[in-house]
Amino acid sequence: DILRSDGSTIIVSNNSHLYRDKAGNVAGMEGSCRDITERKKMEEEHRKIEKLESIGIMAGGIAHDFNNILTTILGNIELAKNSASDKNELFDILGDAEQACRHAKNLTSQLLTFSKGGAPVKKVTDIRGLLRKAADFVLRGSNVRCDYSLSEDLWPVEADEGQITQVIHNIVINANQAMPDGGTIRIFAGNMTADLKGDLPFPGKEYIKISIKDEGTGIPQKHIAKIFDPYFTTKQTGSGLGLTSTFSIIKNHDGYIDVESQDKNGTTFNIFLPASKGKPLSDDRKPEKIVQGSGKILVMDDEETVRNTVQKMLRHIGYDTEVVRDGDEAVELYKKAKNMALPFDAVIMDLTIRGGMGGRETINKLLEIDPEVKAIVSSGYSNDPLMSEFSQHGFIGVLTKPYSIEELNKILSKIVNRTGSRTA
Repeated sequence: DILRSDGSTIIVSNNSHLYRDKAGNVAGMEGSCRDITERKKMEEEHRKIEKLESIGIMAGGIAHDFNNILTTILGNIELAKNSASDKNELFDILGDAEQACRHAKNLTSQLLTFSKGGAPVKKVTDIRGLLRKAADFVLRGSNVRCDYSLSEDLWPVEADEGQITQVIHNIVINANQAMPDGGTIRIFAGNMTADLKGDLPFPGKEYIKISIKDEGTGIPQKHIAKIFDPYFTTKQTGSGLGLTSTFSIIKNHDGYIDVESQDKNGTTFNIFLPASKGKPLSDDRKPEKIVQGSGKILVMDDEETVRNTVQKMLRHIGYDTEVVRDGDEAVELYKKAKNMALPFDAVIMDLTIRGGMGGRETINKLLEIDPEVKAIVSSGYSNDPLMSEFSQHGFIGVLTKPYSIEELNKILSKIVNRTGSRTA
């Protein structure tokens, strides 16, 4: 390495050799030096990307398996709650366990951020409630408090709620850690139109701006440009992947994120998300009443515990149910039932089957047998592109694991008693 006059370092490749006089004595040395700084940087970035992809593959697999486990746990907790009195201690205990499962589901979404490929599963969202819930959750029991300034007329956004919640978690966790002696995090959200000469990806378009400002130690200027890099961290513990995933999520939402900071004088993260013209569902809605259904449902899943739990959930809400482990069994049973004039009213299929035919392939075979098949795709890989584009693949609905009895009841009550277009 060579130190420049401005204090920066360059990496050089040295190619030199000694030369001798006629008597064989060393007379000197000649050679050349070549600046290979950029090449080394590119090689290092390539290694980082390879590591990140490896983590992504592993994280996606873990999240898938974990969501299968949560499907079994959550389903059985709900079934137990329905058997308990809503006024006794057991009901409250089961309620706490159910809430813990839902928090665990949010954690798996963080793992899925690193899994390879996949678009956010977006819906029109009022971001105000999400901001409060996400920040308050992180700061529970902390000596740091939040001060909110959220515009009453804030435009909705089309976003993946789980991923945006993770973004807020990551930034608020960093802010909290930057203030070990306590303090205030100020969170602002307002409407804006992108400047034609600015940095936002779509000049002239309407955005909402979220600013999260802490009173912490700040980020040294020499580190500002690196904070979104994979594996960069100034902490003694941690991977440095939190802000990398934050950057990736915002980018996948067609948004923009930047940071302003001064050493010893706090840090502000600014997030810009495209506004939506749609209307969000109310966050204050009460749980829907379970309506007893009727019909015959086929469930395909390679996990026996998931098959058994979903079968119990379906029977609880009035459906006759048969279960199979893979696509070959599903096609055979569906064809047999149709030939006997005892067809299935709907099929719930796991997207990924280990060692067998999964939902992606099975739907094509079922459509050949019955062009009107009502198939619902289910997966623990919530960010697989098929999950957000299910209707383009012949599915009529989607269930992301882990799902509740209410979600199961809602989707079946919509599709079992209707005919026609495959839309959500």
